[in-house]
Formats: sequence, structure tokens, C-alpha cells
Amino acid sequence: MDDDLDELLDEVENKFCRNISVSLASSKGKGKCGKDSGERRNVGCGKKISSITEDIDALLEEFTEGDHNDAPQAKPAPLPKGHRDNQIHSQPGGRKCCPVYLGGSAVAKGVGTAASKRSCDQLRCTSCDFRVLTFDDCEWDSSCDYLFLRNNMPDHGKLVAKLMKRKGVRAYACQCSWFTASEATDVLMHTQLRWACTRHPD
Repeated sequence: MDDDLDELLDEVENKFCRNISVSLASSKGKGKCGKDSGERRNVGCGKKISSITEDIDALLEEFTEGDHNDAPQAKPAPLPKGHRDNQIHSQPGGRKCCPVYLGGSAVAKGVGTAASKRSCDQLRCTSCDFRVLTFDDCEWDSSCDYLFLRNNMPDHGKLVAKLMKRKGVRAYACQCSWFTASEATDVLMHTQLRWACTRHPD
């Protein structure tokens, strides 16, 4: 590649630089390039130099484009095994719960409305941006805290260390909040929770 570059530079020098030196020599005695003693613009000199500069730029651009095309494309690094994207974004279609209900394991999951109190299973936390996980017939132990969730979410195997079996309830958690529900309740009634419905797929 270095030999090719040297040959290209030699070719450019032989083809263009000689013309520049001749042009500059012929304009000697007229002051700065582009002006004569009467302050008139020497159009020929300016056009020739700009034309040569453009040709050189075009050749160099063509040469570098060829290098980029031949270079292998970098592949994105693969995700580590077991990695899951925890950030859940709203579905483009579907229905949203209104109001958003939480509920025990006896409360059916689905789109919640004023007439149908269903427990939302498409919750996302607007604070930590994690999907809210649910565990039927389980409640959070009193020792559960923010650091535990921060370090273990969303690994089910580690989260069960703070879950206790209890019939009829449902445990909810994101990375920053946790809640145990036994009956249908509006999420807005619990001001510490920043959970919102991200739409249910059709």
C-alpha cells in the first residue's frame, strides 16, 4: 500500500507541480499571485492553481475511498450470554389501561378499565425504566430493600431470596420499587410507585 501511495504522489508531482512552478515563474514581477502592478486580478494563475488543487483533492479522495471499501466492516460486539434488554418501550399499537390496576393472583391480568378491574401486566417504571416483574402467590419479605433490587433485578433466581409464598397475593417489583397486592387497586393510590402501562399488544 505504501508503494502505491508513493507512486501516486510521484505521479501527482510530475503532472501538476511542474505546471505550478512554470506558472509562478511567468507571473514573477507582477507582485502577489493574482495581481499585477496595476492591482488587476491575474485570472489565469488563480484558475490554474485552483484547478490543479481540485484535481489533487479528487485523486486523494478516490484513493482513500478505495481503502475504506476494501477494509472489512467492523461487526458489533455480541451481547453477553443471558443478557436481556430490561428497557421496555410502548408498543406502537394496542390499548392502554385506564386506570392502571395492580392486583392479587386472583385478579385476572389484562387491560384494566373502570368497568373491568384487570391487573396490568405491561407495566414499566418511569423512574428506573425497568419492566415491572410479577410473582403470583408470593409476597416480599420485610427485609427487601432498594439495594437488594438494584443488585439483583431482573434475575429471578436471586429475587426469590426475598419472596415468601402466600396464596392469593401478587408481588410486583422494578429496580427501584416493590409492592405486594392482595386485591385490585389503582396504582395512583400508591404515590411511591412510578409505574405506567406501556400498552397491551392487540
